[in-house]
Amino acid sequence: MSRPALRRGLRAVAWAALALAVAALLALALAVQRAPRWPGPAEVSAADIARARDFLRRNDPRRQTPGPLRTLVASEREANLVLHQLARRLVPGASAQLVLEAGSAHLQASLPLPHSPIAAWLNIAATLRETPGLPALEDVTVGRLPVPAWVAARLLPRLAERLNATPEGSLALDMVQRVRLKPARLDVVYEWGDDGLQRLLGTVLPPAEQARLTAYAQALTGAIQAHAAAGGGAGLSLARLLPPLFTLASQRSVGGGDAVAENRAALLTLALQSTGRRLSDLVPALRAAPYPRRVTVTLAGRDDFPQHLLISAVLALEGGGPLANAIGVYKETADLRDGSGFSFNDIAADRAGTRLGLLAQRDPRALQARLARGVAESDFMPDVADLPEFLSEREFLATYGGVDAPPYRRMQAEIERRLDALPLLRSP
Repeated sequence: MSRPALRRGLRAVAWAALALAVAALLALALAVQRAPRWPGPAEVSAADIARARDFLRRNDPRRQTPGPLRTLVASEREANLVLHQLARRLVPGASAQLVLEAGSAHLQASLPLPHSPIAAWLNIAATLRETPGLPALEDVTVGRLPVPAWVAARLLPRLAERLNATPEGSLALDMVQRVRLKPARLDVVYEWGDDGLQRLLGTVLPPAEQARLTAYAQALTGAIQAHAAAGGGAGLSLARLLPPLFTLASQRSVGGGDAVAENRAALLTLALQSTGRRLSDLVPALRAAPYPRRVTVTLAGRDDFPQHLLISAVLALEGGGPLANAIGVYKETADLRDGSGFSFNDIAADRAGTRLGLLAQRDPRALQARLARGVAESDFMPDVADLPEFLSEREFLATYGGVDAPPYRRMQAEIERRLDALPLLRSP
């Protein structure tokens, strides 16, 4: 090849490389945006929790008619509550929603880009078309960048491969036979075999998580035995149980361990103990796991505060603060109807737990180190002895006007002020 021809060839390659680089940068600029287009619901309401409870009862496979094929029916709102929480669990800060129509659904999702020095989001819009099996994906747009049809056609199989690599995804792909898309309604036809419940429980708590929880049950058993050997009574302060379990969490997080998973296991173990439940209630395969002797876990001399705090902490760590907050408000408003009344000190314990759970996720190792050193109850639970409790529905509405009224919000603000005074739980 002559030298001029070689130069022309190299120039053509250089221009082609430059064109590809410019095209890639243009595609990136079109795909990535500075803000989420679909931020999702600002908060989960107490009414949403009531709706979720009724949804779970309505679709409990153990209570449905016998037969391998079952149909789960969800309204658009119910489907979006589940989808949004799932998106947040898979990608912290993400949101997703569906708009359901006859034979199709419009999926909208906003995903933050991790490790980006600036705010950067992938805003995804897609259409799902009903088929005899799982829906087909089409008309995909990422930001302002349309995705070619042939690329969209290959996305679902790739997504299915990745889902199949996880216990939850594998179970879903095995069980779900068809999805029917209707106006404001979703029907999921699934196969419920004889081993369905066992597989579901095993998915919620896979073997690695079962082993982790067993280790914390052993640590809790040791702490309670030490309490008994020292002549302790039937009650044991939560402040005495947090250090040994979070010492274990800190030890297990060394060397690249999953500190958030360790914190979750520690809090869940304590929550089960506070409610008198055992691990085998969650997973029958753990019948042989240690079961600490029954001892009442207390906080401010009460056995209900640890339950409020710990359950809210687990929910906040797993599903985000809004979910835990809504469940706390839902329980108190339900108590108005059931007769035990509305208690603001219970709300304070819920909020303390929510902050603890969010801290366990946001700064997991720092929390482990702090709790392992030892804590007093006043480090994570404010004084609430003066807060109103056991209010009847008439008293609550007459004094506070409901959960959205200004007097109620002033009480909420007072609770947050007291929590901010606690160094461990102070808002960042």
